[in-house]
Amino acid sequence: MAFNPNEHQHVRYNPLRNEWILVSPHRTLRPWSGQVETAPLENIPAYDPSNPLCPGVKRASGLVTPIYESTYVFTNDFPALLENVPEPPSSDDPLFQAAPAGGTCRVMCFHPKSNVYLPTMKSEEVEAIIEEWINQMKDLGRKYQWVQIFENRGSMMGCSNPHPHCQIWASSFLPNEPKIKDENQRNYFKKYGRRMLEDYTKKELAKRERIVWENNEWVVVVPYWAVWPFETMVLPKRQIQRFADCDQSQKKELALTLQALVAKYDNLFKCSFPYSMGWHGAPTGDGLNEDQCHWTFHGIYYPPLLRSATVKKFMVGYEMLAQSQRDLTAEKAAAMLREQPEQHYSLSKP
Repeated sequence: MAFNPNEHQHVRYNPLRNEWILVSPHRTLRPWSGQVETAPLENIPAYDPSNPLCPGVKRASGLVTPIYESTYVFTNDFPALLENVPEPPSSDDPLFQAAPAGGTCRVMCFHPKSNVYLPTMKSEEVEAIIEEWINQMKDLGRKYQWVQIFENRGSMMGCSNPHPHCQIWASSFLPNEPKIKDENQRNYFKKYGRRMLEDYTKKELAKRERIVWENNEWVVVVPYWAVWPFETMVLPKRQIQRFADCDQSQKKELALTLQALVAKYDNLFKCSFPYSMGWHGAPTGDGLNEDQCHWTFHGIYYPPLLRSATVKKFMVGYEMLAQSQRDLTAEKAAAMLREQPEQHYSLSKP
């Protein structure tokens, strides 16, 4: 019997993490009798006087969110990282190690209205979000080694506030995920003399098997090694190391890219598609003065939905104890997203 990647189980290698993923496409035929989630909220008011992220509303800290008209950034009232805290004592015991962890956490509101989101905003409003992301990266990156911009969209991903916003955590240390990517990209560059993700982007553009969306500056793919059912990467067609390296053309085209991608996500199951997303680029802080030529800036989207707006992928059992596993092939997922319109379904309603 000849091997068919869309029918037969196999493992795929993730060079960014130096790990393997089990692909079991035959499992998509099994009936689902597991947990069914509540469908994501759709009817969100433009303004909620009890929502602390809305303009003019008092937050739990007692501070009042000002009347803002575009993006708005403030220091998280309950941050996971603080700037001035005592350092843990050093230890010679290899089994009980602790190290300093300084940092700060910020919240960034995308828009003063709660009932709009990237695909339903004006493109210039999304460009303003990108500009502010870059401003925050520059500001915090002067001091901190890593600045993580991320968004948890939807209650399924732990977001308790429907107002469009993201978080920005800056740390004095390089966290595990970027550390792994840094090491593997560096090793690839040493071995081949080329950037891993620059090579990968060129090959995906040539193969055209996993592309979801592209324009002159960016391409969105379901990675060959994707773990989550509809996971995507946002990759630049012109090499850049950090968010701050984007020129005006890349910023403008990135706004259109994000609007199209999220519209395709939402259109897939006609819902507010939940996900965690974030940006990875070369380390900052002291890293600004170091050679980071192995890095390629990119975005990552990790959505949990699998079969519908109410059935998600669970990372449990085998995934926790052995290795990551997926049912839907990356190629099939890319085709399903690619077929979706670029206009958000809510804008097509009569």
